[in-house]
Amino acid sequence: MPLPLPDARDLLAWYDRHARRLPWRVSPEDRALGVLPDPYRVWLSEIMLQQTTVTAVKSYFDAFTARWPRLVDLAAAERDDVMKAWAGLGYYSRARNLKACADAVASLHGGRFPDTEEGLRTLPGIGAYTAAAIAAIAFDRRAAVVDGNVERVITRIRAVETPLPNAKPIIREIVDGLTPADRPGDFAQAMMDLGATICTPKRPACGLCPWSSLCMAREAGTQETFPRKAAKKERPVRYGAAFVAIRSDGAVLLRQRPDRGLLGGMTEVPGSEWSPDRDVVAPTPPPVPGEWRRLPQPVEHTFTHFHLVLTVHAAEVDAAVDAPIGTWWSPAETTSGEALPSVMRKVVEAAVPGLAKRRR
Repeated sequence: MPLPLPDARDLLAWYDRHARRLPWRVSPEDRALGVLPDPYRVWLSEIMLQQTTVTAVKSYFDAFTARWPRLVDLAAAERDDVMKAWAGLGYYSRARNLKACADAVASLHGGRFPDTEEGLRTLPGIGAYTAAAIAAIAFDRRAAVVDGNVERVITRIRAVETPLPNAKPIIREIVDGLTPADRPGDFAQAMMDLGATICTPKRPACGLCPWSSLCMAREAGTQETFPRKAAKKERPVRYGAAFVAIRSDGAVLLRQRPDRGLLGGMTEVPGSEWSPDRDVVAPTPPPVPGEWRRLPQPVEHTFTHFHLVLTVHAAEVDAAVDAPIGTWWSPAETTSGEALPSVMRKVVEAAVPGLAKRRR
């Protein structure tokens, strides 16, 4: 016979004592004193946290809010500056949508976010989860907020045998049943904190969990086997060539990727298409004349849906060489500030050690 559902009040009491201190969060103590969350900061953090860790996000969040403290500031920014500030955080469509959303809120909503899930869903880059999270955390709307941490907590509490992603509707229904009308924003954050700090993937600290006595997985001793996951498909491999041209004054030849598609709008060194063919041939001639050499080791990078292997070619060229159409020479002292995604930073670093180190 299944155990009864736990009580949200027990989790909220735990959260009041143990809530994580995060730069975008209003603490339970401040919330009790009437301090309200800033929807801009809530939205920005939620976009940054998609498929990224809290540790990785903190420095980016601080840098963004120092440079663009209000939504209207971000809306007034140049998109290229936003992309450069985002470089290294990954999943770059989020950066494009971030700017588009800021523009939409500023121009269509007077700089104020809609305060309902339905209204938030109309904005660029805001899907079902993000809309629920912002509605709950920023506006205290009752909403079922389910991220990866919450999925882990719920599948253990109820011993949900259905593998992810098919279990998502079941999990959401359970979360909806647990979410209280009072303090739904704090409840959502408490669920996230519980998964992040107590109900961890490995060796969960069940003895510290406020819901441990009602956890079906703990009762059966099977906590670490949840959530169930469908077997992963083997990640395909793509191959390509990258050309790092270094001028005698240290400048590097760069270009911008098309807006649409993977890494859209980001900066890269010239190179070939990425192909599943291991024998991909580097385009000839290279982007500029020079004494080109192939580096002994390729650069590898794993994306969500495939693994990339890039053969890197490097050359030192004369300072008088002009940049071909669609490219530019990035001075050595500013290359680290370009909107280079992680894979391109690896490529430049392989050819010119120390040049593309992140500025954070």
